Amino acid sequence: MKTKLFILLSVVILSSFMDKPAYKLYDKSGEATDYETMLLACQDADIILFGELHNNPIAHWLQYELTKDLFDKKGKNLVLGAEMFESDNQVIIDEYFAGLITQKKFEDEMRMWQNYSTDYKPLVEFAKENNLKFIATNIPRRYANTTYKQGIESLEKLSKEAKRYIAPLPVKIDLTLNCYKQLSEGMAHMGAEAGINMANAQAIKDATMAHFILKNYKKGQTFIHYNGSYHSDNYESINWYLLQKKPKLKIVTITTVSQENIEKLENVDLANFTICVPETMTGTY
Repeated sequence: MKTKLFILLSVVILSSFMDKPAYKLYDKSGEATDYETMLLACQDADIILFGELHNNPIAHWLQYELTKDLFDKKGKNLVLGAEMFESDNQVIIDEYFAGLITQKKFEDEMRMWQNYSTDYKPLVEFAKENNLKFIATNIPRRYANTTYKQGIESLEKLSKEAKRYIAPLPVKIDLTLNCYKQLSEGMAHMGAEAGINMANAQAIKDATMAHFILKNYKKGQTFIHYNGSYHSDNYESINWYLLQKKPKLKIVTITTVSQENIEKLENVDLANFTICVPETMTGTY
């Protein structure tokens, strides 16, 4: 891990000297900013929603660096969580962190994403080594699939045990939010019901992630959450659900975009901070 980070850091530094930066950072108004400014904003936040492009190595490198630097500032008051881990697997994370199961058993049983070893394992191991909590926030994918196939009402049929792993029902869903409206309209060719079900499936993911973030957040802490940029862009999705429950939360959102030319941000105000990466950047898968 240290070797990989050193190589990537060397590439970033070298590319900067060659006037070919590996990324540029922008604030919400589209003005160029720097890492220190982002770090200062994040260390004062209650919740950080770090939106990534799942296969983008720059986003994953900055997730690790930001987490490490926040730990230096916040210590035990830093909590980690991720979309990439499903809530019914929290017990496996806890057992691994407690030393009750081996790393191999942990990785075998967690339904890991294909890029776990390169992109998320460094964060998990950092949390474990520093005795930090790592929270599996996402809805089990089988229930999101049930929502898509059978509608949001089908979740009411789940057992009491199963409902422990999702946001409390009934879940408020606003299909006028752009994140869900685009999904439902985009699926219109398959019928109105299919579009609504797809939007609801995404909404139940967002609601569940927000639920487990809040369940594991305490005042005075900073909770950094790693998720696909879709789930926090435009201050919607997870962000919207968090504010429905706790409107006074101080939330900082970060997003990642890919552009041909990174010298000017094409889409302004997607988030408080935007990591703009060249389209030619190598992907992790």
